[in-house]
Amino acid sequence: MVELIGVTKTYPGGVTALRPTDLTILPGELVGVVGPSGSGKSTLLNLVGTLDRPTAGTVRITGHDLAQLSDRQLATLRATTIGFVFQQFHLAPAVSAVDNVADGLLYSGRSRKGRRSDAEQALDRVGLAHRGHHRPHELSGGERQRVAIARAIVGRPALLLADEPTGNLDTATGASIMELLRDLNAGGSTVLVITHDLDVAAALPRQVTVRDGQVRRDTGAAVAELRDATAVAP
Repeated sequence: MVELIGVTKTYPGGVTALRPTDLTILPGELVGVVGPSGSGKSTLLNLVGTLDRPTAGTVRITGHDLAQLSDRQLATLRATTIGFVFQQFHLAPAVSAVDNVADGLLYSGRSRKGRRSDAEQALDRVGLAHRGHHRPHELSGGERQRVAIARAIVGRPALLLADEPTGNLDTATGASIMELLRDLNAGGSTVLVITHDLDVAAALPRQVTVRDGQVRRDTGAAVAELRDATAVAP
C-alpha cells in the first residue's frame, strides 16, 4: 500500500524535516505514527498523502511511483485512493452534515443526487445517519469528527490518513473515534494515524516512532522482514 525508500525532505533555507527514511505499510494495516511536535511525522503524512514531493528517495502508493506522476495524475491518485481526516474537522459551517460529506465527491463525476445518496450511506457507516440534516454548529465535537471521517471514506479510498483525529476531543469521545477507525480498518481500509499521544499509539497493533526527522522505532518488524524477503526473491 505504502512504500518509502531512502526518503528525505529538506525545505528552502536548508531545514531538513525528514532524514533518510524507509517505511512499508501493507494493505489492511492499522498503524500509529507517533512523535512530538517537530519530529517529522506531519512531513511524513504529507509525503504519503501526495501533498508534497520528497527531496530524495522513492515514494510508492498502491504501486505508483510518485516521481513518475504529473501533478494532475497525483491529484487523481489522491482523490481516488486516499482519504484525509484532520484535527480541525474543516467542515463548511453553512451546510448540513450530508452536504459536507457529499462535497468529498465533488470531482467524482457523480450527480448531486448520487453524491448525496453516497453521503447518507457514509454517515450511516459512522453512526450518524440520524444527524445528516444538522449543521456543524448543531453537532458535538465527536459528531463533527465523525462527519469528517464520513467525508474521508465516502469515496471508499484504499488508504485513510488520520492526522491527530483525537486532538480536539475529550478522552471518552477520542476513544470512540479510535474505535470507529478500528472498525473501518476491520472493514478493509488501511489506516495510518498520526498522533503525539503515546496512549493512542500504544493501543494500535503497530507503532512507528518518529523523532528528529527519523524513524526511531517500528514495531512492525515482520513487515520489514517481508519487504526484504520480497526484494531478494527470484
